[in-house]
Amino acid sequence: MAAGKSKTPAVELEVGEHTVRISSPDRVYFAARGETKLDLARYYLSVGDGIVRALRERPCMLHRFPDGVAGQKVHQKRVPSGAPPWLETVRVHFPRYGRHADELCVTKLADILWAVQMSTVEFHPWNSRRADTERPDEWRIDLDPMPECGFDTVRRVAHVANEVLDELGATGWPKTSGGRGLHVYVRISPEWTFTDVRRAALAFAREIERRAPDEVTTTWWRKDRDPRTLFVDYNQNARDHTIASAYSVRGVSEGTVSTPITWAEIDDVDPREFTIATVPARFAELGDLHAGIDDAVFSLEPLLEWAARDERAGTPDPGDPNAAG
Repeated sequence: MAAGKSKTPAVELEVGEHTVRISSPDRVYFAARGETKLDLARYYLSVGDGIVRALRERPCMLHRFPDGVAGQKVHQKRVPSGAPPWLETVRVHFPRYGRHADELCVTKLADILWAVQMSTVEFHPWNSRRADTERPDEWRIDLDPMPECGFDTVRRVAHVANEVLDELGATGWPKTSGGRGLHVYVRISPEWTFTDVRRAALAFAREIERRAPDEVTTTWWRKDRDPRTLFVDYNQNARDHTIASAYSVRGVSEGTVSTPITWAEIDDVDPREFTIATVPARFAELGDLHAGIDDAVFSLEPLLEWAARDERAGTPDPGDPNAAG
C-alpha cells in the first residue's frame, strides 16, 4: 500500500503504565523490505531498555517522516501542543536567536512510542542532560568517512582511536552510525562547558591524525579534504549539535540501525546488516552493549592539557564552536 493511503484501524500498544495509539499502522516506511509504521513501533519496543538508556533525560530532536522515509524529513525540536500529560520535556535556550524550545525528554519507553506515533524515525539527543543542559556528560567521537574512504579505513582508524583512549584511561563505547561511519561515546563528568568538550575532542582528533596521517583528516572545510580520508568530526560536540543515538533507526529505505558493537567486532562488522529486521534478535541475545556506560566516567583534564599545548603551538581551530542553532 502506498505511503499516506492507510485504511487500517489504529493499533493500541500497552507500554508500561501507558497506552499509545499507533494510527496508520500499515503505512510503509521502509521500502526495501516493506516495513511499516507498526513494524517501527515494534522494533523500538524490542530494544526498549537500550533506546531509553541512550536518550534518558536528554533534550532530543526528532527526525520525522510523515510519509515514510522516501518522503519529506521534518526536523522537530519542540514538542507540539496536545501531547499527553505524562510526556516530559526539557527547555533549552538558543541565545543567538533569543528563543527557546521545550524538547522531548525521554524517561520511559512510552515516550519513544509517542514519538513514533508522531512519525519519528530518528532520535537525535543532546550530549547533556536535563539536570544541567549546559554541561555535557558525553563526549562523542564521530568517525566520518569521505566519499572515497572505504570501511576498512574506518576499522583501522577505530583501532587507533581505541589505542589512544586506552592510553588516556578512558573507556570508549563504539556503535555503528547506521550509515558508513562509526561513533564512539565516552562518558564524562558534567563539569565542563560545550566549548571545553569541543576543545578536548579537537585535541583527540588531532592526535588520531598524527598517528594515521595518510588516512585521517581534521581539515574543517569539506572541499579541502582528500576524498579518500576519514574526518574525525570533533564539532559534533558543539552546543546543539546532535547525532543519531544508539538503537536509533535511520531514515533510509533499508531501515538501518545505529547499533552498539564490541571492540572485538570492529574487524568483521558490516553496518549494513544491522536493521530493524535483525537488531531485535541481536538485542535479545546480547542485551544492551552500552549498559555499563554510566559506570565508566572519564576526566577531560588530560585532553584539555593537549588542547592547551596545541593552542600554545599556534595551531589554529578552523571550526566555529558557536555554530549552534
